[in-house]
Amino acid sequence: MLTHPTYSRLVTLGLTGMAKAFDEQQRQPDIAALGFDERFALLVDREATERENKRLVNRLPLALARGDGQHARLLKMFARVDLLILDDWGLAPMLADQRRDLFEIMEDRHERGSIIVTSQLPVENWHEIIGDPTIADAVLDRLVHNAHRLALKGESLRKAAAKRQKLDGDAAN
Repeated sequence: MLTHPTYSRLVTLGLTGMAKAFDEQQRQPDIAALGFDERFALLVDREATERENKRLVNRLPLALARGDGQHARLLKMFARVDLLILDDWGLAPMLADQRRDLFEIMEDRHERGSIIVTSQLPVENWHEIIGDPTIADAVLDRLVHNAHRLALKGESLRKAAAKRQKLDGDAAN
């Protein structure tokens, strides 16, 4: 079986949860008792769990900061930096606290500091991600009307790298 290339490809595709589960399955002698559907379901479940855990871990600092009084200092820090970068913005709908924080940050930085936002989501869909139309209007009013927008076209770098790696892997065989 080609376990190493499969594991590497899962990691390259950003499916680290599946890669870990695949590796664990390879080490279990009784795994052959499960059918393909069951084994695949375990891989998919592990990927979903890993992604949810990552989201929770990413949210944990903003929640802890609220609880121990650091939240206000954290927002002030975002207001003072010369350049704030929001990378991969809009991957998931915002919670109420996140909406209010985003608005406060935009309000504090308005015409005082630069912001770079990278997103695969068109600006037209940002209202939907922000969730509250009033807050969305206020955020976009402060952000979009003074912005320089660059729309990039073509494949993502990750996808192109995966294709190159596949071609390189095929040439080695």
